[in-house]
Amino acid sequence: MHEPIRILLAEDEAVIAAIIQDLLDSQGYQVTVCSDGQSAWARLQTDSAYDVVLLDRMMPYMDGMALLRKIKAEPALTHTPVIMETALGDQESIREGLAEGAYYYLTKPLQAEVLLAVVQAAVSQAHEYQLLVESVRRAEQPLALLQSGSFRFRDLDEGRMLAGYLAHACPQPERAVQGLQELLVNAVEHGNLGISYADKSALMLEGAWQEDIQRRLQLPEYRERYVEVHFQRRPDALRFTIQDQGEGFNWKEYLDFSPDRAFDLHGRGIAITRKLCCDHLEYQGNGSTVIATFDYTTALSDQGC
Repeated sequence: MHEPIRILLAEDEAVIAAIIQDLLDSQGYQVTVCSDGQSAWARLQTDSAYDVVLLDRMMPYMDGMALLRKIKAEPALTHTPVIMETALGDQESIREGLAEGAYYYLTKPLQAEVLLAVVQAAVSQAHEYQLLVESVRRAEQPLALLQSGSFRFRDLDEGRMLAGYLAHACPQPERAVQGLQELLVNAVEHGNLGISYADKSALMLEGAWQEDIQRRLQLPEYRERYVEVHFQRRPDALRFTIQDQGEGFNWKEYLDFSPDRAFDLHGRGIAITRKLCCDHLEYQGNGSTVIATFDYTTALSDQGC
């Protein structure tokens, strides 16, 4: 029997909190409600096993931004997705929240279908990250003696498997695995299969995303394409060069979190990788080649060495 998805809701308006809780309860989520940021933080300090935190921007005692900063500064909570409720036109607050790690946004007044779609996207991210971490923890480190090597793959399952494998070589596997997976998945989806940002948005709303991936993989124009990953161990870092066979994309738009995309269900992978998962991220040319570097010095400094 699966454990229920647990959501912490920090909302000071009782009516709105009740509406959100009823809606999420109806979908099988287990919701804990706190009426202010301070009580939400106290709850998280005693129980950090929430899958998602949904919080209001404006709350008494401790506002949403202050709570967000505390969450992202706590190692046990760093990768917990945070959904922020905000006003549609509040671009500066959205920009500030994105910089602090709130990658999912909802506008007030809330719409039921959008709320559920955003919560599901955040839950999926949290679940996928936990699976990645567990796979890294269970596995041995077979790359310890490998100095360089090349790998090829075609589809998303192969890419995810390879990301978990390659993360074992990194100084901090649990930090690296999510970024590697994002880059390998992007190389298939937006590289080899040529799926645009708008295409993915529409397919995710329709619930047809995975089906379309499988359909495209069988088309003659994409069937022979593969992604190649080059691994190189250097004295001070590990370097992964990822090359797809697509036409490229405007990668500069995705290096940072954009308020214009804050309400979308996807589009955070590259920025998350750059900010949280690797030490250097460099796209080359038209974007069909990306280099991710993981420094040994970062791991040493995190250990207090």
